[in-house]
Amino acid sequence: MIKVGILGGAGYTAGELIRLLVYHPEVEIKFIHSNSNAGNRVADVHSGLHGDTDLVFTDKMPFDQIDLLFFCTAHGETRKFMESHALPDELKVIDLSMDYRIKSHDHDFIYGLPELNRRNTCKSRYVANPGGFATCIELGLLPLAKEQLLKGDVSVNAIMGCTGEGAQQSEATRSSWRNNNISVYRPFQHQHIPEIMQSIKQLQPDYEGSIDFIPYRGDFPRGVFATLVVKCDLDIETIYKMYESYYERDSFTHVVSKPLDLKQVLNTNKCLIHLEKHGNKLLITSVIDNMLKGASGQAVHNMNLLFGLAETVGLQFKPSGF
Repeated sequence: MIKVGILGGAGYTAGELIRLLVYHPEVEIKFIHSNSNAGNRVADVHSGLHGDTDLVFTDKMPFDQIDLLFFCTAHGETRKFMESHALPDELKVIDLSMDYRIKSHDHDFIYGLPELNRRNTCKSRYVANPGGFATCIELGLLPLAKEQLLKGDVSVNAIMGCTGEGAQQSEATRSSWRNNNISVYRPFQHQHIPEIMQSIKQLQPDYEGSIDFIPYRGDFPRGVFATLVVKCDLDIETIYKMYESYYERDSFTHVVSKPLDLKQVLNTNKCLIHLEKHGNKLLITSVIDNMLKGASGQAVHNMNLLFGLAETVGLQFKPSGF
């Protein structure tokens, strides 16, 4: 059994992670840390877990009892923690914040997008889990980058549900404000753009275009729906074969021939991709559940890779269908 601990246990991603780990056949949760909720039942904070677990939040961190530590902390907090605490030498780490996603000489975290870095993840100790927008957009572009086919700028429009901005939201971002509403935020300067560019350049180092990314806040709880436009002279049949070849060994990313709806991926760890040609322009539609493939599900996928398990263990579930 893989013994795990969770830091930052009261947030949205932690709640989803706990839901997955409680039923993972190879995992035992040893502690869920939260200073503000210490002594409270986990199900009293994450109410969807009533009947699933009797675990209680703790303010203790018994690192000597675990094999893997998940950080579900706010952006910036993981780095502060890692710099101020000494972790056991054999302890593995998966960080769901953005603190270590960009490669640097001052850390040895692997960027944990399995469809890009599966082999390196299997051999690593520290994994930086990708962001939701980044995951959805990168998976739409990686096959083109592998074949050195990205030319010029990439136009991206993507909309995410309200869970994408975490449990601690401002009045402008919480679901009551989003009801019957839509808004743009951080156009052309979203924090996920650097990790998207990093992944593209890993496969196509000479790419010199930009990611013209317009993010939207959506009027729905969860999911990311992204449309990407690039110039491409190949015919659609050749493009489909290229995408299918790139993802043929991947368990969760699938290329489909029919236009997509967001509900096709909700409550799954899937990414679905649809392709269309319009003249010399390629329209790529990519959809994920931001709480699963864009966060906690991907973290469990990375855990499975770290410990030599089949990558689908604990992640084989289907959407409700409505």
